[in-house]
Amino acid sequence: MAELLIVYHSRTGGSRQMAQAAAAGAEGEATVTLLSADQAGPDDLLRADGYLFCAPENLAAVSGVMKDFFDRCYYPVLGRIEGRPYAQMVCAGSDGANAVRQMARIATGWRLKAVQEPIIVCTHAQTEEQILAEKVIPEDQLNLCRDLGMGLAAGLSMGLF
Repeated sequence: MAELLIVYHSRTGGSRQMAQAAAAGAEGEATVTLLSADQAGPDDLLRADGYLFCAPENLAAVSGVMKDFFDRCYYPVLGRIEGRPYAQMVCAGSDGANAVRQMARIATGWRLKAVQEPIIVCTHAQTEEQILAEKVIPEDQLNLCRDLGMGLAAGLSMGLF
């Protein structure tokens, strides 16, 4: 059975909820491995057939913990995962586009193949209190994440990617 690796980072719960929803959607379609970015490593990337990266955007950039995951894994897997499919999700307060661009550039360096437009969930958190508060992602947005997980896992299992 194909394996989908979902790597996420979440400080206030938004990205975690999105990643868990994607994992729930993927269940039954493929083997799903859901790992926080601080726990995931090169061996996880090498074992998986496809990837879903999910992170918050902090200060107009991908979160530091997620960037650390990419930094730790980049060279150990370079040239060894080319052509594998990936998708991404970002939880942002207002925009999310720069985090999407950063992860896409890393994926381009690995020669991964984007198979879905990124999902950006905007929480509209603008004050310090809102930004630091635990997030609750609306069900309609979580459904998009479930659908992405299901579609990505099904595509892997059917050999579409």
